[in-house]
Amino acid sequence: MVGTRNCTDWLNAYLEYASYSETPKRIHFWAGVVAIAGALRRHVWIDEGYYRWYPNCYVIIVGPPGVVNKSTTASIAMRLLRQVPGVKFGPDVVTWQALTQRFAESREEFFLADGITSVSQCALTLEAGELGNLLDPDDARGVDLYVRLWESKEGAFEKITKMAGTDTIVNECVNIIGCTTPAWIAGNFPEYVIGGGFMSRCVFVYGDKKEKLVAYPHRDIPVGHAERATALIEDLIHIAETLRGQYQLTPEAEEWGVQWYERWHERLRKAPPDERLANYNARKQTHLHKLAMVLAASQRDELLITLDDLKTADSMLASIEPDMHRVFEHIGRSAKSIWAERFINHVCNFGPMPIEGAYSHVHSFFTSRRDFDDMMMGAMRAGKIKLLNTPAGQLLMRPEVPAVPLQSASDAA
Repeated sequence: MVGTRNCTDWLNAYLEYASYSETPKRIHFWAGVVAIAGALRRHVWIDEGYYRWYPNCYVIIVGPPGVVNKSTTASIAMRLLRQVPGVKFGPDVVTWQALTQRFAESREEFFLADGITSVSQCALTLEAGELGNLLDPDDARGVDLYVRLWESKEGAFEKITKMAGTDTIVNECVNIIGCTTPAWIAGNFPEYVIGGGFMSRCVFVYGDKKEKLVAYPHRDIPVGHAERATALIEDLIHIAETLRGQYQLTPEAEEWGVQWYERWHERLRKAPPDERLANYNARKQTHLHKLAMVLAASQRDELLITLDDLKTADSMLASIEPDMHRVFEHIGRSAKSIWAERFINHVCNFGPMPIEGAYSHVHSFFTSRRDFDDMMMGAMRAGKIKLLNTPAGQLLMRPEVPAVPLQSASDAA
């Protein structure tokens, strides 16, 4: 048992520690969530009678290459977690056979808060700077294994392998932080898989803009940064060694949870269906309570989930959900539709511009000028862009942009 905490709120302290990078804070937040969940493992839970919620989570950071430093961001949090005694990490490159063997090898015993009751667990944290090293979408058995492991079911789970015989996993628990790009997801996941079991168990955190520009982070990092890391590690050890047992919701939190559940399902009933997010939406209550446990563990040793914990968890999930469609938007789409979107974004971001200037941005794909003209007319009919006639020539622009001063087409370029 370790002593008192250094930080009143581990996640807030971690955000400050990681704030000298270019990555948006919300991505750092979710990396910190995985660190706490990795420390907690199966030590805490919410008991719903028929099942239990554990705090383990699958967080996937998604963004274009080289923009939000995805793998670097994940490693900042995971370096801290790796210093916690007893926390075990899986292999860097994973097959389902290697994963089941590592799980079986990770078996350990821990005592609950009473110091008497002993519990077995097989717990691993998986860190993947490239999600493809962790997951092969074509390997149905591997995908099904991740689906099973997310549930953290009670009891023994056996996998029979040709070479190693039977691997037995007892009381499994896995945390995942993975990094990838929308292009990798589009190129590796067929559309019918997106709404399926594995993807709906993931929290996708999308980022395509830097929080700020930091050429040399060491110039901004203050004196005492290493001491902050030590304090964060000590608190993760405290969380790992102190928090044991069942979380209870306060009466106010439970009442709010009932109202939230009813409102959420009413919203799903009325909202137009999005098949890609349907299964995620069905599991949002589970995501909500997993995150609430992490938020509670971040702040205090008391095994209580408060109204603020649930509200904050709901807010953090709501903040990333509007961008989830961007993770999957290229799946099942033709190359022409993807280039049409690039054309529209180019005009909206840099217009007003002459038609020729817009065409030059995408001409390498639209080798036929007729195809380009058809695409441009379709974008105008859909209200995505508009055409402004000026004495100096025609200009393309965003629909809501007011008329621009008269100028030549060459000047507008």
